[in-house]
Amino acid sequence: MSVPVAPAAERGQGESTRVAWRRVARAFVAAVESGRLDIPLPGSGGTWERWAVLADLAAEDLSLARLCEGHADAVAILAELGGPRPLPDSRWGVWAANPPGPSVTASRRGGTWLLRGTKKYCSGARTCTHALVTAAADDGPRLFAVTVNDLEPHADSWPATGMAGSDTLDVGFGGIAAEPVGAPGGYTSRPGFSHGGAGVAACWYGGARAVARALLTAASKRDIGPHALAHLGAVDLGLRTARTALSQAACEIDADPADLAGEGPLRALRVRALTEAVATDVLTRTGRALGAGPLSHDEAHSRAVADLTVYLRQHHAESDLARLGELIAERSTTW
Repeated sequence: MSVPVAPAAERGQGESTRVAWRRVARAFVAAVESGRLDIPLPGSGGTWERWAVLADLAAEDLSLARLCEGHADAVAILAELGGPRPLPDSRWGVWAANPPGPSVTASRRGGTWLLRGTKKYCSGARTCTHALVTAAADDGPRLFAVTVNDLEPHADSWPATGMAGSDTLDVGFGGIAAEPVGAPGGYTSRPGFSHGGAGVAACWYGGARAVARALLTAASKRDIGPHALAHLGAVDLGLRTARTALSQAACEIDADPADLAGEGPLRALRVRALTEAVATDVLTRTGRALGAGPLSHDEAHSRAVADLTVYLRQHHAESDLARLGELIAERSTTW
């Protein structure tokens, strides 16, 4: 199973990066074609089942989980906003980051929408067949569906080791035809926006499990000493706490899929902040317990650490905590 790529798309990349993303691309294709990503939609009564699949994928390979989460999110968005039905075996991404710098704009020519500009952080840039892309239009922010055939991925735009296999690149749009999905502002105003944001935390949780596996394996094979055992105990408590929070959030989403109670944004911020804190603690404690050995001699562990370190930065640290504080203050929350 291969992913055809033009030679120009690989220029500027190191050999290790090329190997990583081709390996993950093959696994992504297999996950889609095998039906492994045919998972329940958020709020359908099987939200925890959905997140458990994503967490298990993340525990296997966080770069793979990033692509699979994007595909699953795109399928859910299309269903929620009445977009085109994905073709069998098509692979979708959601390219919605809007960091400072270049961006994508949308304009109409006759009856056709055209996208121009550069979109950053496009996971699966050369691996997906289709993508949902946010763009600025005259009538407000919009979401569009595109095929990736005529896009221009910038192969040298992700030199980092962490998440190298996720094929996350800057992508150029040179007047590409696009199909609008939903109304202006519909992407962020829908209930599923918060549901999907909470689902990303399931990937962080799975990635933390992968990092902690080295500590658990070491403890099962030899005497790691009381300090390392204390770290293992703390890691166990953290991971179980994150799992419980995710499970509770999934149940709450299934009980109110349309978010009539308006709890979605607060719920997503809470579960993301908690899971990020747990995953960060797992990274710290596993490193302190085991030292440099696994990072130096265990390729899978060192990759898991590098990938999780990068992926966790989808949480916007104090900015997200400040927004959480605002929502709590507005609601006069009691504990």
